[in-house]
Amino acid sequence: MIGIVDYNAGNIKSVERALTFLKADYVLSKNPADLEKCDKLIFPGVGEAKYAMEQLKKTGFDTFLKDWAAAEKPLMGICLGSQIIFEHSEEGDVDCLGILKGTIRHFESVWKDSLKDGNTNEMNLKVPHMGWNNLEFINGGSPLFNRVAKKSDFYFVHSYLIQPADSSIVKAVADYGCKVPACVSSGSVSAFQFHPEKSGQAGLKILENYIC
Repeated sequence: MIGIVDYNAGNIKSVERALTFLKADYVLSKNPADLEKCDKLIFPGVGEAKYAMEQLKKTGFDTFLKDWAAAEKPLMGICLGSQIIFEHSEEGDVDCLGILKGTIRHFESVWKDSLKDGNTNEMNLKVPHMGWNNLEFINGGSPLFNRVAKKSDFYFVHSYLIQPADSSIVKAVADYGCKVPACVSSGSVSAFQFHPEKSGQAGLKILENYIC
């Protein structure tokens, strides 16, 4: 059984539609107790990090998710859910779940640092990074990309990006003025900056690989 975390900040309907299409058994709940017996969790999200953390604390999902990950149970973060599993976000200057070590930074601050290091960036790119972008698999990729063609396109919508403390957990990157961590994986935790549930057949394959 797949559990979907509903904390008033998620792209819930699109995830539900994708799981229904895949004929997956799932339960959606705002109550952590309802998800305790699930085998795997999907932690979606859109919106602002500070608001999301407020909602997680109100519902008790903050402690639930940290305990779930500590027990090495499968957890998939999507979009905002891929970000706030890290320690801190520049968006609202808020401490996040801290399941994985690293920070969330705005594109412009990452671009500026990249320029200081002598790299060249397309600083005229628009923020948010919105639309389709292909991936480059790195660090051995992830089993969740099994039967997903190289250079497949996925749908992104975000203004902030993950900056993991350990770069080896990044399993795929997109190019948008810098290398954007598009997939991270560490232990039982996997997270996707893009929206698998909105990315056509390639995205559905990722979800299928996760739920099977």
